Amino acid sequence: MKIKAAATNTPARSERPVAWWRLLGPGLITGAADDDPSGIATYSQAGAQFGANLAWTIVLTYPLMVAIQFASARIGRVTGRGMCDNFIALYPSPVVYGLVALLTLANVINLGADLNAMGDAVRLVVGGPASLYACVFGLTSLGLLIFMPYRRYVNILKWLTLSLFAYVGVVFSVHINWHSVMRDAVMPTLSDSKQYITTVVAVFGTTISPYLFFWQADQEVEEIRRIPRDQPLRRAPQQAGQQLHRLRLDTAVGMGISNLIALFIMLATTATLHAHGVTNIETTTQAASALKPIAGNVAFLLFALGIIGTGLLALPVLAGSAAFAISSIFHWKKGLYLAPSRGIPFYTVIGLAILCGIAISVVEIDPIKALYWSAVINAVIAVPIMAAVMHVASNIKRMGPLVLPAGWRALGWGATLIMAAAALAMFAAMLA
Repeated sequence: MKIKAAATNTPARSERPVAWWRLLGPGLITGAADDDPSGIATYSQAGAQFGANLAWTIVLTYPLMVAIQFASARIGRVTGRGMCDNFIALYPSPVVYGLVALLTLANVINLGADLNAMGDAVRLVVGGPASLYACVFGLTSLGLLIFMPYRRYVNILKWLTLSLFAYVGVVFSVHINWHSVMRDAVMPTLSDSKQYITTVVAVFGTTISPYLFFWQADQEVEEIRRIPRDQPLRRAPQQAGQQLHRLRLDTAVGMGISNLIALFIMLATTATLHAHGVTNIETTTQAASALKPIAGNVAFLLFALGIIGTGLLALPVLAGSAAFAISSIFHWKKGLYLAPSRGIPFYTVIGLAILCGIAISVVEIDPIKALYWSAVINAVIAVPIMAAVMHVASNIKRMGPLVLPAGWRALGWGATLIMAAAALAMFAAMLA
């Protein structure tokens, strides 16, 4: 069953409306990639330390995440250019270079921490050297990115989103006092402690992460190239109604699944680790290991497998978003649709990012701290990048008559201000 074609020069292939789930694509993959091992570590630590008292953060981040991701997707679909290309058109080069440098640094740290967590998860399940498993995951992901056609690879990414539901299984495999959890979620005990504020910022940073803005915008551009009848909406405004409806649905569902899974991870560790006094999580695998005597083998296995599955989904998003941004700066050909021989610089950046991530994963670092602080870094650098995204989405020079509507602008700028307030609160707590 095919999407009903808009009025373009290409004849319609079918007049039948498509099922709503077939409209899901970049938004679904982007949302699922948000629950990577970094996110799992942060949500696990939040649940273990503070129970359901931080569940309110997940409720708050959903509309904020939808707003900024919809603005990002709209930029890519309307202009037919990636996020960094639009930044270059509006801002001085040093500003863009600085934003891309911060993005790349955070992504590489995140890659290393994710690979470390994935290798540890395999070691926990089957034994063996974690560093070897991390290398295998990194090199496998790199090989798929380079040698598998985009149209096939994107389908693999869609199927990998199912790995998120391992955490739904964890929650339903343990006993949860839902009355107590809902009470704490609705009437949380807030705190002005440094640890509480830093954890709130880390949750915001791992949920609303800059690499997701770049990835979703660039994937809309990839979709335009993949589907012959699709055009940038500035050139084909007759497609706007259909495509903007798809963007809203794709983004709302993708971010909804992302936030729902984050809530399930937090609830799982609240009902198990926090309830049994395990509040200090040193590694992601410690979180999985701690579940075993408390919640049983099923919960332990599901938690560990979820780390591996979501990591495989996040690796191409982290490496790819950095490669798209850097390639835009140097005006290189870019895109996962490119054959390796035609996109050597682009794929080289992807390769270097993953290899740097592998190097980080095999050195002696505290994986939970690397994951946790990568989330904090993301929260800080998200503020200027979010402001740039909102400016581009509202700029008539780039968007023409399809600028972001007023309601979406208000929500997007609200998200930016909330992230700025959270970062400032964290710095104030650190200096106190």
